[in-house]
Amino acid sequence: MGNLTKVTTFFLTRVSDYPQILYTLFSFFLIIYSMTVILNVLIIFLAMWDPKLHTPMYFFLGNLAFLDISFSSVTAPRMIYDLITTENVISFPACMTQVFFFIYLPTCELFLLAAMSYDRYVAVCHPLHYTQIMSWKVCAQLVSVIWTFSLLYSLIHSLCTLRLTFCNYNTIHNFLCDLPHLFQISCTDTYMNVLVILILGGGLGILAFSITFLPYMRIFLALIRIKTNYGKRKAFSTCTSHLAVVFLFYGSIVFIYFVPSTSDMFTVNKVVSVNYAIINPLLNPLIYSVRNQDLKAALRRFLSYRSF
Repeated sequence: MGNLTKVTTFFLTRVSDYPQILYTLFSFFLIIYSMTVILNVLIIFLAMWDPKLHTPMYFFLGNLAFLDISFSSVTAPRMIYDLITTENVISFPACMTQVFFFIYLPTCELFLLAAMSYDRYVAVCHPLHYTQIMSWKVCAQLVSVIWTFSLLYSLIHSLCTLRLTFCNYNTIHNFLCDLPHLFQISCTDTYMNVLVILILGGGLGILAFSITFLPYMRIFLALIRIKTNYGKRKAFSTCTSHLAVVFLFYGSIVFIYFVPSTSDMFTVNKVVSVNYAIINPLLNPLIYSVRNQDLKAALRRFLSYRSF
């Protein structure tokens, strides 16, 4: 143990090891990140500007758009920069900061998607009492609890990670700092850290999953009772976008944190991380905007207003 040197910096690996395509990837991911910011800012702006969008659904959607901007900004700028530099070095404090937000923001999104699921349940199954049940006070309280609870959850993982030490080997086989890859290069026993992920993370995941999907069982039963096809399509159209975002999100997060990361899967893990941290924040506004007639109408009203 006397020959071990405590690590204070880490080397991140690029998305690709082929120098001839690095500038192409740089341009591609720069466009992806720019579109992510622009589309999500547009959703936030329209939700605030248009009075017809001052509803709980768009209040939650605005929060989701803000989370997508923030989450993408945690990883994308650094990853894009590393594609055209040779250093790829990140300090220990910067790495821990990235770990904190890489846990905090997705946890917020996990429970925000659950809150949006409950909102859709009330809208479909209790339309006459929707405004009373989903009042602005209730929506604000839900979002406040989500942000605060997620903060505490991320702090627990961050503090557990700070107990680890890193000796000699300091190459992270990904373009970002995340828990599985830090565990791989730690010279401290990570049993407790993995146990916290399995028990606390798994427990919260099951809770969020239940809150997210149980309301849809009631929604499907309600849809069966609707006699007209138009009524069924109208009711289900408010849920399909949300379900698409949920499946994309859960698929990525399960692979990253609950599938063992081995040397044979470094490339696959990078691809999943790109999808999770870079692509999903762009797909979310695309899914909601393409299928959402209210957002399209709000954009047309804004463009008409600006033309005068």
